[in-house]
Amino acid sequence: MNRNYDVIIVGTGVAGLFAALHLPRTKKVLVICKDKPDISDSYLAQGGICRLQGESDFESFYDDTMRAGHGENNPASVERMIRQSEEVTDELISYGVDFARNKDGSLAVTREGGHSRNRILYHEDCTGKEITACLLERVKELKNVEIAEQTVMLDIIADKECLGIVALDKKSKKTESVFADYTVLACGGIGGIFEKSTNFPILTGDGVAIALKHGVAVDSINYIQIHPTTLYSEKGGRSFLISESVRGEGAHLLDKNFKRFCDELQPRDKVTAEIRKQMQKDGTKHVWLDMRPIPKDEIKTHFPAIVKRCAEEGYDVFKECIPVVPAQHYFMGGIRSDTDGKTTMPRLYAVGETCCNGVHGANRLASNSLLESLVFAKRAALNISEEYTAANRTVKVNLQGFADTDKIFTEYKLMLQNAIKEADDERLKRN
Repeated sequence: MNRNYDVIIVGTGVAGLFAALHLPRTKKVLVICKDKPDISDSYLAQGGICRLQGESDFESFYDDTMRAGHGENNPASVERMIRQSEEVTDELISYGVDFARNKDGSLAVTREGGHSRNRILYHEDCTGKEITACLLERVKELKNVEIAEQTVMLDIIADKECLGIVALDKKSKKTESVFADYTVLACGGIGGIFEKSTNFPILTGDGVAIALKHGVAVDSINYIQIHPTTLYSEKGGRSFLISESVRGEGAHLLDKNFKRFCDELQPRDKVTAEIRKQMQKDGTKHVWLDMRPIPKDEIKTHFPAIVKRCAEEGYDVFKECIPVVPAQHYFMGGIRSDTDGKTTMPRLYAVGETCCNGVHGANRLASNSLLESLVFAKRAALNISEEYTAANRTVKVNLQGFADTDKIFTEYKLMLQNAIKEADDERLKRN
């Protein structure tokens, strides 16, 4: 890792990788990640990625997204995302992403909660892994891009504009100031600050906390999505997601008496509320999910990872129901960014789950996350390319203040938790 780059990207999920792929090959780019490149929530996305099914689908796709977000979405962001969905997914296919196909060779599409029709491309039940792994291979082929593993952003370097980051190399234990003309935060969500989450524990919202520290605007920081169905387990660790596509293909939610109690294809927040209500009524720690209404061959081909994980927990999905419970899943809020990924600090961009461009409103529609990340990461990279100017890198950084990293991240976590609480309190006052 050198001291100077043209662009620094923080994060190796689909947003960070897609941004790197769309920057000029003449620019020297550094991409960092806290752990290995495949330790990102993009890898964990099971369901799929939305794609507009022709012009006749636009109105319903738009309405589904707005309805799920309770009308608090940014209409301009939603429209841009939908309009670019075909372009972006075609590009993924050109990179080698293997989406499921029908017998005639056309793209197969499935449906999830909140969608009025089938419009979701998928690869078995590990679409995120398929996309992210493919993009990572394409990025590794680029001679202008360096990927630094085990590298942690401790802060940004800011002097009225962003001039780079302060980074810790976990292997050498060395802290350095790394300068760049532009910095792109694509560092994921905040699941690591929750006891139960589908996210990797290392995703602790550092980018959002650093934005708060420097007075960079954030939006909807208390808009945190709970996924209705994760596999109930007495074991600790990350909650295992049971994809919404399972319910989209016909699985039923059942109470303690194995009776259906809700419409499984409502948006996530509504299904979560129904599950919690039923758990309280039944006095149970979970409800049941019955996958047996789905044809056996479909379960085998579409949901192999779910079948495998449930078997490891002692459940045969072909013969019995599995216990499921809601858990923290996604962050709709984040660093305020416009439709080109720009934040309120010059030279600082934010894309993916760490940003809030208003696409998701108060509640994300299923399978819009990968699409949103890709569309706006590409737009950010193209905007940097179009507006590129060199920065003044004469600012000096005092690295002595970054010696106690445990203290730094404890403070970031507390800062984030307080901001979420304040936003919640403010919303309660308004209502």
